[in-house]
Amino acid sequence: MQYTVQPLQQGYANQILSINVTTGKMEVRSLDPEVRDFFIGGRGLGLYLLHEQVTSRTKASDPENPLIFSPGPLGGIPQFPGTSKCMAISLSPLTGIPGVSNFGGHFGAYLKYAGFDALTVAGIAREPVMIVIDGFKREISIVGVSEDDQVFHLEKTLVDRFLREGHEKKDLAFLTTGIGAMNTSFGCINSHYYDATKPAPGGKGLFRTKQAGRTGLGSVMSRKRIAAIVVLAAFPRGENPYGAADWNKVKKAGAKLHGVVRDIDPQALQMHLKGSAGLISFMNKDEYQSLPVYNYQRGSHPQAGQVCGKIYAERLFEHRGMDGCFPGCNLRCTKGGWVTLTSGEHRGQRVWVDGPEYETAAGFGSNLGMWHPEFVMEANWHCDNYGIDTITTAVLMAFIMECFQRGYLTKEDTDGFSLTWEDEQAALQFIHDLAYRRTELARAAALGMVGLTAWVAEKYAARTGKAKPLEELQTFAMQTKGLPFSLYRTHRSLSMQASYAAASDIGAHHAAAWLVKVDLLGAFPTFESKARALVTYPRVRLGNDNLGVCKLPWVDVLNPDSMKQDHTDIYINPASQELYADFYNGVLGTELTWEQIFEQTDRDINLQRVMNVLFFQSATGDRDWIPDRAIGPTEDALYELEKDYNDRQLCVILNLPLPEIQQMPTGEKRAILMRHRKDELRQLILVYYRERGWTASGVPKVETLEQIGVWRFLTQEARTIIARLNG
Repeated sequence: MQYTVQPLQQGYANQILSINVTTGKMEVRSLDPEVRDFFIGGRGLGLYLLHEQVTSRTKASDPENPLIFSPGPLGGIPQFPGTSKCMAISLSPLTGIPGVSNFGGHFGAYLKYAGFDALTVAGIAREPVMIVIDGFKREISIVGVSEDDQVFHLEKTLVDRFLREGHEKKDLAFLTTGIGAMNTSFGCINSHYYDATKPAPGGKGLFRTKQAGRTGLGSVMSRKRIAAIVVLAAFPRGENPYGAADWNKVKKAGAKLHGVVRDIDPQALQMHLKGSAGLISFMNKDEYQSLPVYNYQRGSHPQAGQVCGKIYAERLFEHRGMDGCFPGCNLRCTKGGWVTLTSGEHRGQRVWVDGPEYETAAGFGSNLGMWHPEFVMEANWHCDNYGIDTITTAVLMAFIMECFQRGYLTKEDTDGFSLTWEDEQAALQFIHDLAYRRTELARAAALGMVGLTAWVAEKYAARTGKAKPLEELQTFAMQTKGLPFSLYRTHRSLSMQASYAAASDIGAHHAAAWLVKVDLLGAFPTFESKARALVTYPRVRLGNDNLGVCKLPWVDVLNPDSMKQDHTDIYINPASQELYADFYNGVLGTELTWEQIFEQTDRDINLQRVMNVLFFQSATGDRDWIPDRAIGPTEDALYELEKDYNDRQLCVILNLPLPEIQQMPTGEKRAILMRHRKDELRQLILVYYRERGWTASGVPKVETLEQIGVWRFLTQEARTIIARLNG
């Protein structure tokens, strides 16, 4: 199908592309200005498009469930650091509610360059297909492709194909997934882009990948039988090719943030050397106890230094080249290196691994009790190659290991196979088994944490003749709303507990309100400040997802000018927020403060909550909870591991002197501590609901939705359900 493209206007292409891979129908329609200006782009626009097309009865596996890709108006503008984030949105196979995942690379920018602010794909193809959006020819096609189990083989096949057709590598940005996405409920989508600067065998240049990992959207893509989505495009040229309202303002804002990154990162987190894996050392500190170890049982470990960012930087990361996932970003945190595989059909092959990011490094490292960074990188590569989320995979494996540790699983249940702490080869074998569903254990794990927990309970009951221990297992099955936790132990951060429980509506992920670090640093000393942070930080973090920009230049590089500001939260980095506001206003032609810009995010936060209510109904608030393991010690031995800290907290709770606390039985102390922490969490969630304008059951009030303007965009079904649950 041929289509036309208008020049970008204030960051927008002003078109949406819709494709149905069952019928082959393709439609290009104008982006409604009212919708565009209200939901902005990225996550917000994607959620609106999803809400238009699903009902409370739609399942993730249904043909009518769309898979949506949406950059934002600031995406793809290299004059500012970190501007090629794109959002993937669909109903999640893991949770049943809207799943959202952001990813880097060039795809979002190229999609906009090719003429579209969003792509929606519905239907299920009869055979594997590839969608090609050719921004040079202004042509869209659906092309049959051969089945391919593995991502990096498919990558080579696609690159060779388009090179033969006369395209250059730099013209290509594409999405893929693999056999693991088809065979599990937590597939990831790989975003491929060409890095001309990175040394490779025979010269320079290789294709690199970023991932839309969370919520299983790769499984949606795979089950639609979409092998790849390819965009062919070139960077716009000329003065102000993005149609910014004030191009000089955009360039000045970008230059200032470039300067902050250049001057501060080498003295602070050193993201340009360590990537986000540098966070391991902070989380592992004795006073924070926030690095998950052995399925979140512990919060630090003396061997964590063996898998920290410094080790990757010194031994494994290849620092030559730019290491930015998009031109113009001088944070250069997209680290990677070469590793020789020790398992699977590619054993002995030397491969390039993009990563690990902090989540993967902690997930396959400390949380499994694995202390070799080469193992972590190999596990990372296999997951990417199979198309499965590293976070979900690692947390499922940690749960299984603890089930073996505690006797809920034995080799009798798993055909002689055991998955235990520090057994690297068994861990790698499990990843291969999982991708191909080779064993009963792998097939159970492929369902996700909820299904796996039920399977373990059944196995235990059948073997022992005892009642199913489902409630016991749920204390350490680390998930919320069906989504396994990202890799932060939250015992010492009430703010982060509430973030996982309630502020992150997709489930236990840190994207909405990553409060653990600043909470540990003392940013929220009062209960009221914690509650307020659950509103203000998601506005910014999810607002960045709407704009198409990366959070890391803001959140991980503290602008020294922020420290000079009074009567504000310096940890939200207000001086850099002002630069983002200049960027936004320069492109869109507005005159808003950064607070006003990000307050707009309340619109899509409420829309997502409405959609959760569609599926959870009156049980919506009940889903806003976390396992006991995320709150505190789930057994006496774990209390004793942090006895001094726990005892001191009890001194405050009970208003008793420390010697008297120390004389109390551990079991009694633990019960009091857990009861207190749960009460605090319940109270904080209720305060969060009030701050949001929701009912005590976590349902948005009609008056709130009307006040912020969302009500008029809801379907009639949504209005009826919300009104009924408002009472």
